Amino acid sequence: MFTLNPKDMSTTASTLFSAYASFAASMMLLRSITDQLFPYQFRSYIYSFFSHFFTTPSSNLTLIVEECCGMTRNQVYDAAEVYLRTKNNPLTERLKISKTPRKKSISIAMEKGEEITDTYDNDIELKWRFTEPEKKRKDEYDSANDNKRRFELVFDKKHKDIVMDSYLPYVFARAKAIQEEEKVVRLYTRGSSLGDDDDNNRNSSGRGSIRMEHPSHFGTMAMDPELKRMVIDDLDRFVRRREFYKRVGKAWKRGYLLYGPPGTGKSSLIAAMANHLKFDVYDLELSSIHSNCDLRRVLLSTSNRSILVIEDIDCCAKVQTRGSEPDPRMYQAHNNRLTLSGLLNFIDGLWSSCGDERIIVFTTNHKDRLDPALLRPGRMDMHIHMLYCTPSGFRVLASNYLGIHESNPHLLCREIEGLIECTEVTPAEVAEELMKSDDVDVTLKGLVNFLKKKVDNDKMKEQGTEKTVDQEPENEPFPDDYLHDAYGYGFSLFD
Repeated sequence: MFTLNPKDMSTTASTLFSAYASFAASMMLLRSITDQLFPYQFRSYIYSFFSHFFTTPSSNLTLIVEECCGMTRNQVYDAAEVYLRTKNNPLTERLKISKTPRKKSISIAMEKGEEITDTYDNDIELKWRFTEPEKKRKDEYDSANDNKRRFELVFDKKHKDIVMDSYLPYVFARAKAIQEEEKVVRLYTRGSSLGDDDDNNRNSSGRGSIRMEHPSHFGTMAMDPELKRMVIDDLDRFVRRREFYKRVGKAWKRGYLLYGPPGTGKSSLIAAMANHLKFDVYDLELSSIHSNCDLRRVLLSTSNRSILVIEDIDCCAKVQTRGSEPDPRMYQAHNNRLTLSGLLNFIDGLWSSCGDERIIVFTTNHKDRLDPALLRPGRMDMHIHMLYCTPSGFRVLASNYLGIHESNPHLLCREIEGLIECTEVTPAEVAEELMKSDDVDVTLKGLVNFLKKKVDNDKMKEQGTEKTVDQEPENEPFPDDYLHDAYGYGFSLFD
């Protein structure tokens, strides 16, 4: 019979401990030698190779949808953002909601880290997850992760073809339909904290936006009826000519120059164009753009179906004439500031083709101050002269402000129209007079007196000008204006 001797047990434990210590020392020596002989990359490859034999491969596939593709917006991200607003998951714990005074309903959006489960074709389950990088301190900057908000779409690998060929196009179609239902015109500006919607209204270029609820439309514009009809027809023809522009090899864009005295309705016409087409408006304040590179980034940050507005282009001191620009060979210096060449390339150069269905609008009070290169067709395709108020314009304003229609005119309307034909008065001045009283008779009498004063002032100016011309003496050279050169020959300073 086997007996257990305590002395033998002590010897056995000591032997086992010695063997373990020897084995551990050998393994540490072997690991040290391996680290010295084989580089880290080779060891990682070996480990990953053998790990496949001991791990079960995942059956899921994850698609990463980042907010931006380089310098432009990712359309898949934008479509997913709109589409997921309509999805509600009972298991979701946190949602971001918002409502501003101008919005009619509460907006819902995903919060960071939350998941929404969607089903497609009754049996395909897909999980959307929203992720956002942690905000860095002011002294930290990581360009690789800057503004890298993204969605992650997780689904079974066997459904890859269905997701790519059917589900994602379905998301695009639904997002487009939702946007059409909720479409409002937005006004974007650069470097502003403006914002009133649920997606923070700020894209990767730092643009803020608000709803542009400007009430102006073509029915309220005090314009010449023929000119108004011409503008409307031109806009409608532009938006339906996608295939035409592609066939003739031109970028799908159009330029409008609005020029005329202040108060003739240039800004109101821009709002009317935006409301007519349901296009967003981008206000390009050139004073906030410091270089040609900045201008290109602004162009890339704008969306399709939009109006790019540069108001008072003649007042921008940064846009120099071509004669005063630096040598084009000095490329670095040329791109470190805003130049006329950069603006021309922005309008119809290669960069202008980065987008479709865009309208570019310039406004100016002085068309003659603009460089002819800005005015040619292809840059400013249609020049719209915003004139002083006309009798037809007054009839529109009288209908808008006082409810006086052409079928039942007021007794003073004919006199007012006659005075308008005799003087230069802007629609803004007439509109201001029409707002001074709620009584129609008092208002129109005030407008008659205002117009009579303008007519009298115009006559006084004309008489003063004629008197000045009659009394002006003929220009004759002063004695000092006629000089002699070293050889005694005379010459005039005015020659």
